[in-house]
Amino acid sequence: MTKTTRVLTVDDSASMRALLNHALTTHGFDVAQADDGQSALEWLQLNEVDVVITDINMPRLDGFGLIEALRNGTRHRDRPILVLTTESSDEKKNRARQMGATGWIVKPFDATKLVAAVRRVSH
Repeated sequence: MTKTTRVLTVDDSASMRALLNHALTTHGFDVAQADDGQSALEWLQLNEVDVVITDINMPRLDGFGLIEALRNGTRHRDRPILVLTTESSDEKKNRARQMGATGWIVKPFDATKLVAAVRRVSH
């Protein structure tokens, strides 16, 4: 029996969380959701996931802050983190990469490519 891949999606947009949930659950992923980086960190203190997908621009704690907090901790230091954002500047991509992001996907996302990226980083 194979283990279901668990994904945490972090985005302040309820409609984007709904789109991500649909795209991922349709392909057999177990999806948890948080509405910003702070909520994600609180959730991750008590839960495990295989992959984190985060937006960059969010209230309270943005995606860069979330990546930094996860990489500086011990429990989730090696967790794959995919950035899913409307941002596409090389400067922001490089900053995310230097902070430890595993990959970068620009919104609007293609569900097939998103699923392929999650599968690639989770195995």
